[in-house]
Amino acid sequence: VQLQASGGGLVQAGGSLRLSCAASGRSFGSYAMAWFRQAPGKEREFVATISWSGTIKYYADSVKGRFAISRDNAENTVYLQMNSLKPEDTAVYYCAADLNRGAANMVKDQYDYWGQGTLVTVSS
Repeated sequence: VQLQASGGGLVQAGGSLRLSCAASGRSFGSYAMAWFRQAPGKEREFVATISWSGTIKYYADSVKGRFAISRDNAENTVYLQMNSLKPEDTAVYYCAADLNRGAANMVKDQYDYWGQGTLVTVSS
């Protein structure tokens, strides 16, 4: 499985961005996907996850109500819509695939494949 993340950039606080992650390889519609992020000097942290069908979603408390994860299994793509962005959202955002589970999964170490990351910078 190869994952290609895109959509990052520089945005002012209160603005919006939409990240995309295109997957290739094994059947995209059978496994869970997630977004994680890593700010400078910090560990990579969970942001959002979505089940294989797209019906189950979980979010980190820090982004709940502002971010929305979705997927299009026909297009082999997962999205992260980010609204009301804050400077503390600044980080490299990574998409990840858990080929062992179809259920939404918040555990970083259980993800098998990772995209290259896309940088999101939110200015105050």
